[in-house]
Amino acid sequence: MMASRALRGRSSLLRSIPSSSTRAAISLEARRQFSCSTRNMSSFYSSWEPEGPSVKTEIPGPKAKAEIAELNEVFDTRSLNMLTDYYKSAGNYIADPDGNILLDVYAQIASIPVGYNNPSLIKAAQSPQMIQGLINRPALGNFPPHDWADVLKAGILKVAPKGLNQVFTAMAGSDANETAYKAAFMYRRQQERGGPQVEFTEEELSSAMVNQSPGASQHLSILSFKTGFHGRLFGSLSTTRSKPIHKLDIPAFDWPQATFPQLKYPLDKHAKENAAAEKAALEEVEHLIKNYHVPPCAVVVEPIQSEGGDNHASPAFFRGLREITKKHNVLLIVDEVQTGVGATGKFWAHEHWDLPTPPDMVTFSKKAQTAGYYFGNPELRPNKPYRQFNTWMGDPARALLFKAIIEEIEKFDLVNHTAKVGGYLYQKLEELGEKYPGQVENLRGKGQGTFIAFDNPRRDEFLQRAKREGVNIGGSGQSAVRLRPMLIFEEKHADLLVGGLERVIKSFK
Repeated sequence: MMASRALRGRSSLLRSIPSSSTRAAISLEARRQFSCSTRNMSSFYSSWEPEGPSVKTEIPGPKAKAEIAELNEVFDTRSLNMLTDYYKSAGNYIADPDGNILLDVYAQIASIPVGYNNPSLIKAAQSPQMIQGLINRPALGNFPPHDWADVLKAGILKVAPKGLNQVFTAMAGSDANETAYKAAFMYRRQQERGGPQVEFTEEELSSAMVNQSPGASQHLSILSFKTGFHGRLFGSLSTTRSKPIHKLDIPAFDWPQATFPQLKYPLDKHAKENAAAEKAALEEVEHLIKNYHVPPCAVVVEPIQSEGGDNHASPAFFRGLREITKKHNVLLIVDEVQTGVGATGKFWAHEHWDLPTPPDMVTFSKKAQTAGYYFGNPELRPNKPYRQFNTWMGDPARALLFKAIIEEIEKFDLVNHTAKVGGYLYQKLEELGEKYPGQVENLRGKGQGTFIAFDNPRRDEFLQRAKREGVNIGGSGQSAVRLRPMLIFEEKHADLLVGGLERVIKSFK
């Protein structure tokens, strides 16, 4: 019965995706408004997505405004970007209740990997395994499915970073980082006690219950970087340094922060200055590890600071960071929540660094649609059960979805595809910046797939005007316009995007 319902739901969903005649009308309007390409639509699936954007009303339009007002009665809508009709969104395009269809290069804050209503994911969603995962959701720590090892090996662990062969599954990016921090604290205290076989003392047991040392380890910390973002839970929020609004009124731990290198662009014209900035940052990290009054047991870092302004550093910087952490017995946690799963032209962004030894833990979420952290050292498993535990400990349905995403990525070679398209897009943006000085500043992300950003002096207005030109795009930091296309983004979509951005720039004249 459930399977038949799933099939009926799928039929309804597919009916809601625009028909060929509707898409033809959309493409005609799009060509009139935006001079869209007349090339075929998606190269991956025929009759999947429209040929280009179509803006029929202001955004939000009258229908969206009415629904937002209704929603606001029961749900806080102040952070709302765009009320979305997911039934009519397809491929690289996001739709709203008023029939507006935008090229989406924000992708649910970098979280949609292979397109809206991807046919392969729809098929995976109706599998018996998926139905079981949804309606009989297990408490994974106590009652894992009999085939859970197979699910992990065929999905999450199939794409594990080199040297990391185990996983702790979690619910979201913040949760992944939070549990990785806990693992780091337990590992360090285990070392200090003399190993996993050493039992806790009575003093440790009793003091932990009143949040005091030695049971509650108040003499340990996690080192993070200024302008970094690692989530909004208590521990992860203490390592988040991107915007005050994230942290106001919330008690925080007294943990250290180091300066993330502030590189100047173009990189080839500022090589000496940038090398000096990275050297100074590494020296600061080592100083904090050696001297901070709450010593760090781990350093957490994003390959690209994604919420804090799309801030980059060189592979040499990250190799230096790994060397320092190894030297001082401090774990290295690489936060790949936003950079992971192909967007940088590598499956994991830290693959660009060519590290001599792998990170100790790598956290993931967003495009994976599930979450957790990878690790390799078996001693990062706590020495007793229930120390790293919650009811769900992840979600089998989402793990199955990631498995289907991985299969789609492999089927179409989407990581290499993204690297190629990213190079094309970067060149087009370089040309746009040369044509309109001051509008595409500090272009960054060369060689990083489609994980590209630039600064604009009127960034917030730029993003709003982009919607009028058929583009849904996001920002980061104070002035960055960040591009987060899906892995199915093609050169023709890049042409549409750059055309839309040029119209935005011209509208400021």
